[in-house]
Amino acid sequence: MRNVSHRCCVLGVVAMSTLMLAGCGRSASPPDFSGLVKRVSPSVVNITASSTANGGDAALQPDAPASETPDWARKYLQRAAPDADGDATQGGDDALSTGSGFVLWPDGYILTDQHVIDGSRDITVSLSDGRELAAKVAGVDRRTDIALLKVDAEHLPAVRIAHGGGLSVGQWVLAIGSPFGFADSVTAGIVSALGRNLSAEQYVPFIQTDVAINPGNSGGPLFNMQGEVVGVNSQIYSQTGGFMGVAFAVPIDVAVRVARQLRDTGKVERGWMGVTVQTLTLPLAESFGLKVPRGALVTGVSAGGPAAQAGIRAGDVLLSFNGRELKTSRSLPPLVGEIDPGRTVPLKVLRDGRVVELSVELGRLPSAHEAAPRADDHGGRGKARQPAVPGAPELGLVLRAASASELSRAGVDRGLLVQDVGAGPAREAGLQPGDVIISVGGQHPRTAAQFQALIGRLTPGSRVPFLVQRGSGPMFLAVQVPTR
Repeated sequence: MRNVSHRCCVLGVVAMSTLMLAGCGRSASPPDFSGLVKRVSPSVVNITASSTANGGDAALQPDAPASETPDWARKYLQRAAPDADGDATQGGDDALSTGSGFVLWPDGYILTDQHVIDGSRDITVSLSDGRELAAKVAGVDRRTDIALLKVDAEHLPAVRIAHGGGLSVGQWVLAIGSPFGFADSVTAGIVSALGRNLSAEQYVPFIQTDVAINPGNSGGPLFNMQGEVVGVNSQIYSQTGGFMGVAFAVPIDVAVRVARQLRDTGKVERGWMGVTVQTLTLPLAESFGLKVPRGALVTGVSAGGPAAQAGIRAGDVLLSFNGRELKTSRSLPPLVGEIDPGRTVPLKVLRDGRVVELSVELGRLPSAHEAAPRADDHGGRGKARQPAVPGAPELGLVLRAASASELSRAGVDRGLLVQDVGAGPAREAGLQPGDVIISVGGQHPRTAAQFQALIGRLTPGSRVPFLVQRGSGPMFLAVQVPTR
């Protein structure tokens, strides 16, 4: 069965076995969380949301089309089956979903996950003192799955927020929430990893933990041992729909930044560069002169966007952004998104084998309702359709100049259409019929004859980056030049 990740709202009971102290063979009991739970639990709330029978999940909502749901959410989201003690119960035309949340600010602001209340008609917040208050949505941000609610109350027991990072892999953390409707459930575990990016277009560097998280815990707080909130429980990775030891939380600094904007302006603005990037494999890294894969490989630049104005182009490898090293392409979106539009930040770029320092003034990331400019900075227009000819027999390619209509459908201005791929280095590199070859080693052949001449000048045995358009997206493939 294929692994899928489930949005969660959960917590259950955690059984912790005796720990063995490294190097000495003696056993030690796990920490006693009772004092911590007593201090922080008054800030945790239970959330009940009623909606249409199809409600409760962003990816399934009539008012939340797939284009508005982040790629990482569509890929990892699967709704748990409705159950009497689960996260959704149906009655007539209504569905009742439950989740968790916490008091962010004492004047009635509650933080939770967006998917807990998505599509809801009525939202009720149950406080630790027994009060049940109607809540209004102050704002939502689908890209981070964060929602800010407002209740009519003052002097609520707000959580303490962890500031300045300090979270480490292996550190104890604790969650409180309402798994399967069981309010005030406590589970604990450790931080498994930091900065998990589940998609190249995703703006959350998730905290991964092994804390038991189940449907009903979504939106609940993740605490450190000092009683400070370090994250917002968001989803789990599971083969069964239940806890399997892999849970993800939105870092609290990301969540609070979003919440402040929602409270103050009702919307969230993020920085935007206007590039598409891909992760470097080892063969691709070698083709660009890198000994090990690192950085974000630029495959396209939005015409007129911030990156284009800064001089960034396809084939550049972004090594650092605003002074922070980029380990992979997935490191880039969260770093760009946390910078306010209009700010200028420095970049280090690998171009033609040397490091170039640039600066870019960030624009505003288009909202889900706005279309971002297409990442396409290739000049020239397509010619009339030409017959296919062997473009490089030693590579196994049959090519022809793409027609204007084919280029238009692919969203590029020029390129050679791959008609067939036989046995050889091109097939081994991943080229497929229908790909449009835009460039080879930074050069732009316009005809199959130019392509063949270019291949003939390359060093035998070397790896060369091919920029191809596949479907509506550009990508680089590393093709090894055959020895003669």
